[in-house]
Amino acid sequence: MAQALFYQLGGAPLEALVATLATRALAQGWPVELRGTERARMQVLDTQLWLGPQDGFLPHGLSGGPADARQPLLLTHTPGSAANSPRALMAIDGAEIELAEAARLERVWVIFDGSLPDALDRARGQWRDLTGAGIAAQYWEDLGGRWVKKAERPAG
Repeated sequence: MAQALFYQLGGAPLEALVATLATRALAQGWPVELRGTERARMQVLDTQLWLGPQDGFLPHGLSGGPADARQPLLLTHTPGSAANSPRALMAIDGAEIELAEAARLERVWVIFDGSLPDALDRARGQWRDLTGAGIAAQYWEDLGGRWVKKAERPAG
């Protein structure tokens, strides 16, 4: 059963956290969907990931290409559109997470900017929805470059 991990961004850039989490998931053999809400935003993130750290390469692609099914990390902007059969989902910018899909996955990450009231409210709603569906969850906050666990709810 899935575990939902909520990450409230502080000073760390989104693309750095995405790269860290995706690298860990890929090491587990989990294809990953990175879901946003707008294609233009995902195109920018795609470029940022291509220009990422020189010491590592994160294989990924933007949805809509001929190799979508083979992408280890597929950037999408519409629920249910990931052709790579993901076992993990990263939701950014308040992207929708369907409860049935979350239950099928190994991991769900909700990444948000807690300094934005709308983003914080959306993440709180997703926490209630996911934990209400019996999915275990943890809430992590970036405090000065260090991730601190602020809350945890067991499955059930």
